[in-house]
Amino acid sequence: MPTGDAQQSNSSILDRSQLDLLFGALAERGYHIVGPRVRDGAIVYDDVASSADLPVGWKDEQDGGKYRLVRRNDEAVFGYAVGPHSWKRYLHPPLVRLWQATRKPGGFEVTPEPINPQKTAFIGVRSCEIHAIQIQDKVFLGGPHVDVAYKARRENAFLVALNCGQAGGTCFCVSMKTGPKAQSGFDLALTEVIEKERHYFLLEAGSDAGAEVLSALTLEPAGPEELAAAERVVKNTAAHMGRALDTDGIKDLLYRNYENPRWDQVANRCLTCANCTMVCPTCFCTTVEDVTDLGGEHAERRQKWDSCFTLDFSYIHGGSVRPSARSRYRQWMTHKLGTWIDQFGTSGCVGCGRCITWCPVGIDITEETRAIRESETAPKRSAREDANGD
Repeated sequence: MPTGDAQQSNSSILDRSQLDLLFGALAERGYHIVGPRVRDGAIVYDDVASSADLPVGWKDEQDGGKYRLVRRNDEAVFGYAVGPHSWKRYLHPPLVRLWQATRKPGGFEVTPEPINPQKTAFIGVRSCEIHAIQIQDKVFLGGPHVDVAYKARRENAFLVALNCGQAGGTCFCVSMKTGPKAQSGFDLALTEVIEKERHYFLLEAGSDAGAEVLSALTLEPAGPEELAAAERVVKNTAAHMGRALDTDGIKDLLYRNYENPRWDQVANRCLTCANCTMVCPTCFCTTVEDVTDLGGEHAERRQKWDSCFTLDFSYIHGGSVRPSARSRYRQWMTHKLGTWIDQFGTSGCVGCGRCITWCPVGIDITEETRAIRESETAPKRSAREDANGD
């Protein structure tokens, strides 16, 4: 689990042809390696054995409710933005068995699920995703009731960050101050540089564990030219964000507008499908279900992802607290950008843009915030104008 900050003095040059050396070094240290790969028309996170499994030469085109893969005109290894998966699927899995019970003579025996996570190296973790992991750290580790299973998975994770060389059409990490360059929270960080005659990575250590792996690779140290080239990559990405979000006073803005008519407009489009919460790297809501076999000899309790968009999520005796699409969308967006700050001391949004891309009707959290902000300065319509539609 990385704790230190990146040090430019720990930077080395990893040639594209040497990328598998990094895979080998991680495997030698007992890490199971997970990274990006092309599957089912998207770039997802899955097991990777070597650089051959990575999405070489692919990029994604993203907009509200739109995602597709297209070929690049170069052989970039990480020339894409984020896909539908986030790293929470490994640190906070979508389905976890908590315990199982077996009928015995005179009673039953309960067996808790063992907590024994494997060492896992995450390859290609964007800066926004590192911030998302740190936000979930506050949720699961920061309070008086620590999630011991999450803690074990987190402590066994080795993060290889990726400083972004490609901004997505729905990215707005610059607005959230979460990217595109990883400043801390990683073990190693890569910046991909493609020049006319060279294709290499600037490799930086951000923790003692990362420095140990870096030293084992015996690479050439980075010089001023390579450092400057890597910095240009990040600056270019920052200048080409697909979206922007004005965060000035955003918490109070949303608090003042619980009854804004914009909520009705977005509710008319929202399908309450929960896609936005499923792809969000910080959403953490879960429910618990019990299942038994038909013979009544075996039972299990499972924890699985849930969403504030489902009708049952806020159900209590007497009915659901949030029965309408309006109330559920307002809850999600106000929590993400407002009450999360009161609850955890930080915004719940990192600007990855997934909720925009993977919304079937293209609802855009930056657009909705902008509309609410503009409604406070727009001329007020009279009741007669509203009635007549003038």
